Amino acid sequence: MTAGSEPVLELLPMVFADPGEARARAEHVLRAAPSPVHASVAHQVLGIWQRDFGDLRIALRHLRRARDLAARAESADREADVLATLGVALVHAGRTRQGLASFERGVARGSGHTRARVLYRRAYVWWVLGHHREALEDVRRALPVLRQVADDIWTARALTLRATVHLALGAVERAVADFSAAERLWDTTGQEHDKADAVESRGLAAFRSGDIPAALRLLDEAEERYAKLDTPTYNLSIRRCEVLMAAGLAPEALAEADAAIALLDRIGGQSTRKAELLLAAARAARSAGEAHTAIARAAVAVRLFAAQRRTWWETHARLVLIEARVAAGRRSGRMVADAAAVAERLASFGSPAAPEASLLAGRIALALGWTADAERHLAVAARSRHGGPPPARMTGWAAQALRARAAGSRRGVLEACRRGLDVLDDHRMTLGASELRAHATAQGAELAALAQEVSLAEGSPRRLLGWSERWRATVLSAPPTRPPDDPALLSGLTAYREIAARAEAARMEGRPVPALEREQRRLEREIRSRTRHMGGAAADAGDRLDVGQLLDRLGDVRLVELAVVDGRVHVLLCGQGKVRRFAGGSLAEAVAEAEHVQAGLRRLAHPGAEARLPLVEAAGRRLEELLLAGAVRHLGPGPVVIVPPGALHRVPWALLPALRERVLSVSPSANSWLRARETTPPPDGRPVLVRGPGLATGGAEVPELADRYGTATVLEGDDAQVPRVLAELDGAGLAHLAAHGTFRADSPLFSALRMADGPLIVHDFERLARSPYRIILSSCDTARLASVGADELLGLVTALLPLGTAGVVASSAPVNDAAVVPLMLALHKGLGAGLSLAEALRDARTALPGDAVHQATGWAFAAFGAA
Repeated sequence: MTAGSEPVLELLPMVFADPGEARARAEHVLRAAPSPVHASVAHQVLGIWQRDFGDLRIALRHLRRARDLAARAESADREADVLATLGVALVHAGRTRQGLASFERGVARGSGHTRARVLYRRAYVWWVLGHHREALEDVRRALPVLRQVADDIWTARALTLRATVHLALGAVERAVADFSAAERLWDTTGQEHDKADAVESRGLAAFRSGDIPAALRLLDEAEERYAKLDTPTYNLSIRRCEVLMAAGLAPEALAEADAAIALLDRIGGQSTRKAELLLAAARAARSAGEAHTAIARAAVAVRLFAAQRRTWWETHARLVLIEARVAAGRRSGRMVADAAAVAERLASFGSPAAPEASLLAGRIALALGWTADAERHLAVAARSRHGGPPPARMTGWAAQALRARAAGSRRGVLEACRRGLDVLDDHRMTLGASELRAHATAQGAELAALAQEVSLAEGSPRRLLGWSERWRATVLSAPPTRPPDDPALLSGLTAYREIAARAEAARMEGRPVPALEREQRRLEREIRSRTRHMGGAAADAGDRLDVGQLLDRLGDVRLVELAVVDGRVHVLLCGQGKVRRFAGGSLAEAVAEAEHVQAGLRRLAHPGAEARLPLVEAAGRRLEELLLAGAVRHLGPGPVVIVPPGALHRVPWALLPALRERVLSVSPSANSWLRARETTPPPDGRPVLVRGPGLATGGAEVPELADRYGTATVLEGDDAQVPRVLAELDGAGLAHLAAHGTFRADSPLFSALRMADGPLIVHDFERLARSPYRIILSSCDTARLASVGADELLGLVTALLPLGTAGVVASSAPVNDAAVVPLMLALHKGLGAGLSLAEALRDARTALPGDAVHQATGWAFAAFGAA
């Protein structure tokens, strides 16, 4: 190397510290008629930048030029270094054979320190190709030399790579040790891009350790670091997709993977990254229930991996392809053989996905009636139930449950389902955000369904009730983690409220709002991300239903829990010391009928639609036949509690003829009703009345209620701003909120009530130390909920129940604002007489005028809980 080369050579480490600056300086070097050595370095820097952040075709041109210039300069080490960089680029371009040949020449040309760097980069390529043993061997050869010459940057890179390989092999503890050692070295350098990569790698390690909130936090931090460097984040997208899927957020993962693929295609980026992103998209589509999308993505990924000679990756993509084809309804003996071959190949790689492939082979064999083959494959999959991360143990217990069912052992099925759901409970309670807890339950849906099938076959209504409760409204079974006093989160909520209010005002004035909507979506993403970083605080999964205790506490109340097994509704009537089962109708028919009723109520909210009333009433009779069936004759004269599945949360239960004249309440689960019943009101609970802006009646009931209560806190006009409203609601005995409600099916925790300064959203309510003992929400759609996970509901009502609220009155449909006023006044009259919410609502309905608008308004409201 010639004298004066050092400033130019500094561009190589700079490309991972400040990529944009390194690129600019390299271009400046080339404009100054440099020597072959300097030109070689500059072209290499530009090649690295294009390889990692730009167009791979341009990268290859720069790197070939850098190689030729190094040869002309007769610098063996310079040539070896460029050959290694070129080898990485060729492999990323899918030219695996040429890339490995470039590495062979690089190892032969280099010596000492340079050869160690070449070996490190070949180890990286081995990892990309899925050759983990070869990768570990090259790192083993490189590390002592890098340490000997005190090359902290390349030592840290080698440790990070070795940790990543350990993770691929399931050796989490070894990986964490290497990541920690690498991070200590990064702290001594100015390699900002490498530091961001280290944070990303720690996120992956946290995920492999089962800590999803920490993984999301670290990946978000890495993204912020990359953004400051203005560098793309394809690998980060792949890793985040994996974490999002584990958290039950498959649609988000699919959207992220597809967006990254589109960007990569636009710039002509790495073929290897595209294949990995296609695999991530296929996995996400399969988890999201989009089987045909998953087949399309996985098939392309398989072809790309095969062309790139990446057998490890290709095998994982084949697993997803077979799973997607099964999800699309395909079954064949060939598919059993293919799944078994994939399982064998994955096991030879030491991949944690091997049990999943064996379970798949067993499932297909069972569907074909090949019991001996199924037992062989399921037995292999079941070995994973006793160790490893939660998904592997869940896979093992699912396999064990299927084995027991095939063998006719009902006890074995129930034991396997119990053990598997216990694993998922432990995992779920590491999550602080109620959204993540709810979505995570989807992973246990199959086990819960198997247990319900066995309980039904045994003819035990008590056991069927227990298993229906085992996986229903689990998010409400333990107090949520209260969001931290995070200044950034509080700032984000305030900014979101302001932007949303400005957007609403612009819409009302007919002004364009795209820029405001974009900013609103950005703030939503920021708020969602920060709340997902919360770890779980509960030590266990919350209360489990004690059926005996439930029956003892019911008294003259009849609790009707609707269980769904194999698409049919089963009515479990609890009361008089026993649980009785009645066969209901098809869930699909009931859901369709409920939608017809909702459409009718929407029409009846406006005068002039009286002709719809007989149709709505007829639909109510059909719903009663489907959902209550023979249980109607055994309801008795007392109060009734309905516990519907998530799919039926929008049924207006008061419309059903057998329930119209009853004291009626609704609960997400029997356990939730028990807890609400045992909740005590605050000793100094005060009434709070809130009137938001823009109501057609102006919230006409509020002034009269203020006179009636006398000591109530009244918030209206500028006083009805979110911070003040939350402060007054905290610990209140009774809260009446007259405000426009907005339900967000796409993001239920952003469902809102409109206050003077903008929306009061579910995330705001979650900050309350204790929500009001009783809450009355007098506007439209406040009881609408999103059904997610196995059988979870997210929305305003379910956010309030675990925070100390024992009872809520809310509407599941649009209502007529004018007709709401007399209903609310009558409701509060009953509360003033000492009635419960359900009793007062029953009496309020009977006090309304008999016209269609008022009847529909009464049916739209329901009492939730037990206060």
